[in-house]
Amino acid sequence: MSVHPTSPHFKANASKALADAQLQKALGNVKRGFIDKRAKAVANLPEFEALRNAARDIKNHVLAHLDLYLERYAAKVEEAGGHVHFARDAAEARQIVLDLCRTLGAKTVTKGKTMIAEEIGLNPFLEAAGIRPVETDLGEYIIQLRGEMPSHIIAPAVHLTKEQVAGDFRRVHTALDKDRDLTEPVTLLTEARGVLRQEFLGADVGITGANFLIAETGTSVIVTNEGNGDLTQTLPKAHIVLASIEKVIPTLEDASQFLRLLARSATGQEFSVYTTFSTGPRRAGDPDGPEHYHVVILDNGRSSMLGTEFEEMLRCIRCGACMNHCPVYHAVGGHAYGWVYPGPMGAVLTPSLIGVDQAGHLPNASTFCGRCESVCPVKIPLPKMMRHWREREFERHLNPAVQRGSLGLWAFFARRPRLYRLATSVAVRAMALVDRGRGRFARLPFAGGWTQYRDLPAPQGRTFQDQWKARRAGRAA
Repeated sequence: MSVHPTSPHFKANASKALADAQLQKALGNVKRGFIDKRAKAVANLPEFEALRNAARDIKNHVLAHLDLYLERYAAKVEEAGGHVHFARDAAEARQIVLDLCRTLGAKTVTKGKTMIAEEIGLNPFLEAAGIRPVETDLGEYIIQLRGEMPSHIIAPAVHLTKEQVAGDFRRVHTALDKDRDLTEPVTLLTEARGVLRQEFLGADVGITGANFLIAETGTSVIVTNEGNGDLTQTLPKAHIVLASIEKVIPTLEDASQFLRLLARSATGQEFSVYTTFSTGPRRAGDPDGPEHYHVVILDNGRSSMLGTEFEEMLRCIRCGACMNHCPVYHAVGGHAYGWVYPGPMGAVLTPSLIGVDQAGHLPNASTFCGRCESVCPVKIPLPKMMRHWREREFERHLNPAVQRGSLGLWAFFARRPRLYRLATSVAVRAMALVDRGRGRFARLPFAGGWTQYRDLPAPQGRTFQDQWKARRAGRAA
């Protein structure tokens, strides 16, 4: 029942995305809507780099003692009257949520934005069991109407234009005036709020994700800009939190440091409009809140990343900055990556969770420009880890035979410097003769993957090594 990945078809997905005019129009909003805002927010916070270093160190410390912090968090939740459920995989997590909903007699479930719910395929599982899930984040609500997955971890519907959204609202909201004006974003937002209001009031259970789990107090933290998370977790009789094991952090003070980084990195805000701390169910004297509070903490392959070259990926705080700045994501969007997590972070995390045999194309979808690492608020070395996945892919013979043969041939020469210099000199001279002064090749044997889409510049003059040798000789003289 979990989402079936199409990551093995990344190349076909990407080709389709590049040919989609509506998508290409919508993707322009990623560059316009995120990059400049983040840059301005960072420039206005002189201690931003110091906060990045501190957040990285806090995460590294937690990952080194993850079992202790998870135990502490669970004990504090129990002290506050809540319950913690640990799930080894997606199937176990889904079943825990379903059992809780059935025990509570739930027919309708409202949901705040949670990538873990997407990861475990929760919505179709609940629907198959006769329970109706309703997404309440505006972007998630829109893509639920369309039967799609999110294309971005913080802006799920960024791949759509307002005209497409208006069309979906007219298709689904048939009880409303068919002549109403839906030309402006604010009218779309107002309509969604009106429709969702009754869902909030009628829900039996509310499900949210968690940006952080605080071990010191047993508190879950969510950040939103719409207030839907607050309504989701306070109006129903039960609140279920879905989180993965790496979301735990030590203290409230640590949470304040991460929150100063999160919104600036994600949307360029100093703080999200709503930052909500939840600790257990409603207590005597509380004016509102759920009667029952449950936290489902998912592993799903993350513990196997500990102690490996991919452990640093578990520092991720899901801000989306890496994809906001990624030229590949700008070109093809999130759906091309074929599973829950797109962009550079998905290129590392997805193979970790579903296997390099399923997601081996994703680490290759990178220019290695390094922009993702340079903007990551917790300094995750994403290019380095994509290189590690490429090595794993090569070791398991998952690359095409021609690619493996070409790499093997290059490695043969690279291990023999003199032969390498001789071969490259001969190749440069031969290509220059074939080129005959045109300056570029439209076709070239063994380079079809490049020349199919663009010309290959012809070599000009001597090899780099020859030029370097001559320059050093000149300096010595």
